Amino acid sequence: MEALTDINTQNTGSLSDLLESGTGNELTLNTLVADNMGNKTFLFQLPMKTFYERSAVANERDKNSETIAQRPLNIPHASKLAKYMLKGLIHAAKVKRQKERKQPSTQLEKLEKILGRQPYVSIQPIVCNLRNINPDLKNLRAERVISLTSNETACFKVWLPSSQLMYVIDGQHRRKAMQLLFDFLQNAISSHMLNSKNNLLLPKKGELSQDLLSALIEIQDVASTLATVQIECHIGLDSDQERQLFHDLNNLGKKVESSLALQFDNSNPINVYIKEVLIDDNSILDWNILEQDIVDWKNDDGSISRKDLVSINARLFLNKTNISGASPNQIEPKIDEINKFWESICKIPSLGKEGAKLNTVAAQPVMLKALAKLFYDFSFGRKAEANLQSKLLENIPLIDFSHTNPIWRYYQLSQIEIIDFNLDKLEEYLPSNDEGVNRDIGLYDSNAQTMRFGAKSNDIYPILGDMIRWSIGLPNRHTK
Repeated sequence: MEALTDINTQNTGSLSDLLESGTGNELTLNTLVADNMGNKTFLFQLPMKTFYERSAVANERDKNSETIAQRPLNIPHASKLAKYMLKGLIHAAKVKRQKERKQPSTQLEKLEKILGRQPYVSIQPIVCNLRNINPDLKNLRAERVISLTSNETACFKVWLPSSQLMYVIDGQHRRKAMQLLFDFLQNAISSHMLNSKNNLLLPKKGELSQDLLSALIEIQDVASTLATVQIECHIGLDSDQERQLFHDLNNLGKKVESSLALQFDNSNPINVYIKEVLIDDNSILDWNILEQDIVDWKNDDGSISRKDLVSINARLFLNKTNISGASPNQIEPKIDEINKFWESICKIPSLGKEGAKLNTVAAQPVMLKALAKLFYDFSFGRKAEANLQSKLLENIPLIDFSHTNPIWRYYQLSQIEIIDFNLDKLEEYLPSNDEGVNRDIGLYDSNAQTMRFGAKSNDIYPILGDMIRWSIGLPNRHTK
């Protein structure tokens, strides 16, 4: 750290001089001053609300019609961040109560339950630029703050004029999330209502109880006081420098692998289910869970990758390809039924055991996705029927999942072979074989006697589901 040159604070003089020097409506910053690669940089924190009010995102274009520093704004992403921040503000409100020795709020606890458990919440530091401040810092008023114990510089007090905004270089979605969050709180508090528009507490809607209203007021208060964000503020960058800094911050760092991200995300209720029920509690699923895909079938110990486990449960709980956006109110009521599915799956011979992939096609994730889709349809879909769910669960362990079952290689068979294997009625259950449509779901190796399904699982698993429907007498999805 280098010392910022002390600047005399001008408290008297003509009004025009005082206003010009910025002694009007100023923002007081207690900041460290760092030398980042030889460039002066401010490091400080502000309450969330203050930061939002004194910052801006500039996506204007330069003379070459190039965006100065930002990617296009993604509102769905910002909305997810807003919910994340709301969880953080709820925690901050609980901490504030503890500091003030108040009784715990049952309403804050209820709000946490609605939004889902979050082991830890923290907002990444936001990178900004003070565009109109000279890098030599001579046009800023400042004061050195001396530590009473060590007599060393603790920080600098800097007065930022009201005309000087912090322009966001990295963090526009975090700032937009703050806007969505503050708008939600203000609208809910002023109207005493929760509606479907910009409601971060969906599915909860309708008139607010007095307790819930009080909780939202508490949350709004901590956004202006206790809950702060860290700011790294660069000084006087031009547009080229802003673009370069944005590029470097977002492209030079190595992204976290998706499987590792899934492993660490304990805020998503489906991940919580996987961790607590399927992994930590061996009463249902006693398979090994790996963080990478299993490629070599000869060295297969029966493990399943976490990525595949997440994808299968996304289909089970949500009928989606991923678990993004899952909420506790969606997941918790389904857990008992989903447990029945995994209990039935574990009864499939060889599954989860050494050499599973060579012994059963059910060890291929696409087959488990097919079964998961069927279970969702019969349990939670528009045509859900308890008797169909029961029939599926009873028959899953009885299905011939061997590699040599000719049904899996139906699209490789000649018409004569189809008749010989008594598969001629299967066609009624399958998608229409339109000319030019590739129904290649995989390849059967007659020498190794193994059926490997293809990589396009989203195209393949519905067809496998049709084959299972036909084989155990479940309704044809193509019949109106």
